[in-house]
Formats: sequence, C-alpha cells, structure tokens
Amino acid sequence: MSPGKGKNDKIFHPQSRKAGQVERTQLRKSKIEGAAAKRARRASSTIDIYVFFYHALPPDEDALTLEGLHELIKDVWLTRHDIELEEERKLRRKGRAKSTKEINLENLKLYESEGYRTGIEIPDLTHPKNVELFRRWDQKAIEYIDILRFIRINSESPSTVIVSRPGKHESLRLAAAEQMAIDA
Repeated sequence: MSPGKGKNDKIFHPQSRKAGQVERTQLRKSKIEGAAAKRARRASSTIDIYVFFYHALPPDEDALTLEGLHELIKDVWLTRHDIELEEERKLRRKGRAKSTKEINLENLKLYESEGYRTGIEIPDLTHPKNVELFRRWDQKAIEYIDILRFIRINSESPSTVIVSRPGKHESLRLAAAEQMAIDA
C-alpha cells in the first residue's frame, strides 16, 4: 500500500461484497441525513407557530380570553402573509403566470385557514399558569413546549374548546386536580 492511501481509498470490484457493503453504508448515511433535514424543517415550521403566539401575547395580561384568542388567529395569524402576497400580485404583469412564491403563499394561507376551520392545536393562552410557563420559554427548545397545556379550537364553533394535551408541568397537573375537585 502506498503511503498516501488509507483503508477506504481502495478500489473494489463493482460486484464484490465489499463494494456492496460500502454502497449500503453510503445509502444509509444519505437516508439518515435526509430524515434529519426533514425533521429539522418540520420542527422549524412548528417553532414558528409557537414563536408567533409567544410574541403575540400582551405583556400586561395574565391570559387571553377565548374571544381574544380567536381574534388573534383571524386578524393576525391568518393575515400575516397578505402584504407579501399583494406585493407578489402587483409585481406580476398582466397575462403572466403566478410566481412560485405567490403560489406557495396562497397554498400556505389556504392550508392555515382550512386548519383553523377544522381545528388548530395551540398552546392554551386562556390558562394563566400555562401563559406564565409559556413566557419562560427561550424560543428555541421545542422540547419545552411539550410540558405546556394545549387546546384545540376552530372557527366553526368558537365557543368550544377541547383540551388536547393537559400539560406535563407539575403546576398544570395541580391546577387540573384542583379543578376536578371543584367540579366534583
């Protein structure tokens, strides 16, 4: 073996066992990298939703009302891309096809409005203890979000709230136990 070559620099016969092993190893590495990138994209879009609600919380209020939460979603969350969409429409000349960016924005808006119509799961901003915990979040660690209480609301029945995840934090569990004792 020459001094400049390492173990992996050998040339194998294309149909040898070793070539198959190397090929399978490379394929596995590429699949794992692809899955990691896909997970990161999904986590990024999820974090964007939570960051929006984090910044939308009024600093002087302990919690939002259910009506206030619906207004926030309808007036701010669903309309946040409208300005950018209008700019894209203005830039397009008459008779031209829509740009990819315009199509993506329209699809995103349609997807989010349909999600709100059928039911969107968001952190419970109507629960004071949950809001207090949510304000402690560093806006990076998605794992922290798992300890929060989540509700599912929709535009078809704005007065209905479904607790989809009760929350794993001790203060939320104690508050739920107290509520159950009061209800019993």
